[in-house]
Formats: sequence, structure tokens, C-alpha cells
Amino acid sequence: MFSLKKERFYNRSLERALKILCAFNRDRQALTLSQLSKILNLSKATVSRLSFTLMKCDFLRYDPPSKQYSLGLKLFELGSVIFSSFSIRRVASPHLTQLQFTLGKTTFLGVLQDDELVYIDKMEDTRNPIRFASQIGTRRPPHFGMLGQILVAYLPESEVNRLLKKTPLRPFTRRSITNQIVFRKRLLKIREQGFFVDKEEALEGITGIAAPIRDYTGKVIAGVGVGIISSSLNSTGTKQIIKEVCKTARKISQEMGYLEREINQQGSTKNRPGP
Repeated sequence: MFSLKKERFYNRSLERALKILCAFNRDRQALTLSQLSKILNLSKATVSRLSFTLMKCDFLRYDPPSKQYSLGLKLFELGSVIFSSFSIRRVASPHLTQLQFTLGKTTFLGVLQDDELVYIDKMEDTRNPIRFASQIGTRRPPHFGMLGQILVAYLPESEVNRLLKKTPLRPFTRRSITNQIVFRKRLLKIREQGFFVDKEEALEGITGIAAPIRDYTGKVIAGVGVGIISSSLNSTGTKQIIKEVCKTARKISQEMGYLEREINQQGSTKNRPGP
């Protein structure tokens, strides 16, 4: 909050110029002077004057044939600076810590890199005698476990085809899916429900529950998940973990710039690999 003493520094022209930039969105990528004037409830003369300055600084572009303004490259440059400074691990880390504290389970963060699942963060209770061998930097096949399947589920079909050709499905446990038709149906179900429960398909005796993380474009860029000893789970516990994992994924996505229009309510042995 600004104090009254600082109100004298308030610049109304700057505010109006910023409002011109904010008038554009994904549904309004190009606007005429009249449209801007109407949206902002400002005179055409004021909008024209401020827009000229914004154009001089490359914050706005003007297309004479269509008589429309659009956002300039300077905003793209500044935006790339912001997003390049965002590290998914840095953003996600406190949320993984909170998730681990809430559930008392080991939490994982993973991405697809060079056609492999890569674990980029992991949080666990140091007092727990059960440890997962997968550490930060560990690589697995792209469709491995809860995180691999969450990430593959949101890829374009052409990418799924390429990955399956490059790294065919193979059994990790007796429950692993190796049939491509069944696997593809699984991916569709994951996209529909927004999370995945891996029931001992990657590791015997281990259930994994994961959800996708999106960036500002809506693209799935990572997955967050929890590894649980299957024998400790019941129906109520599973639902609670799904809820917490999905909530964590949403929070991280929001910090990565994702604006979710509609939120769906969803409603061991030592030295194990990560799920």
C-alpha cells in the first residue's frame, strides 16, 4: 500500500500507458485506436499520444493497412528475461517441502529431458528409515512410473509415437503395462482426470501419485509426485494424497504463470529407486 505522502509521486500518464499495454490479451492481440479508447474509457487523443510514445520505445507496434496496434518486441524481450530467470526447481522446492511435511511421504519433481525422465528435486523425511535410491539427476525411461507417465500423457501424439519407437514399453514389475493400445488409453485417462496413480507398476510394493505442472502457456513442463508404501494405503488415504498432490501442482503452476480458468476438484524396502 502506498502512503498518502507518496501519492505526490503518482504518475497518471504512466498509469494510462500501462493500461494500454494491459488492454491486450490472447483474445485481443490487435486493436484499433477506437477499440482502445472504448476499452480504456479514454479519449482517442490521449490514447494516440500515449501510444506514440510506447511505439517509440518499441512497446507497441502499429500496422497502417489494418490501422491496428499490437504489443511490441520490447515486451517479448522483457518477458523472456523474466521467464528465463524462473527455475522450475526453485519455484517448486518450497511446495515440495510443504507437501512432504503435510503427508509425511517422499516427494519428487521430474521433467522430460533428452527423451528421458529426469528427477530434478526430491524431499524426504530424514527420520524415515525407508529411502528411495533415485536422487536428483537420476534418469529413467520416459514412461517410467508416475512422473514419466504424467509427462508423456500431455505430449502430442507424434511425440508419443516417437518416444515409444525409441524406447519401447518394457516391464519393470509384474503389473507394468507393455501393450501400446492399453498404454495409450491410460494416457487419455490421465489427461481426463488430471492425475495418475501408479499402483506398483514401476516398483514392487510402491504406489506413486503424480500431477502435472504447467507454465504460463499452459504447457506441461514438469510433474510432482509422492511415493508411498502400498500396504499403508487405503481408499480414504489415497483420495487425500491425490487432493494434496493436485493442489501442490496447481500452486506451482500458478507461480510459473499459468492462469487456470477452471479448477477440477479431485476429489517399504531401503534403497528403492524413485517411483
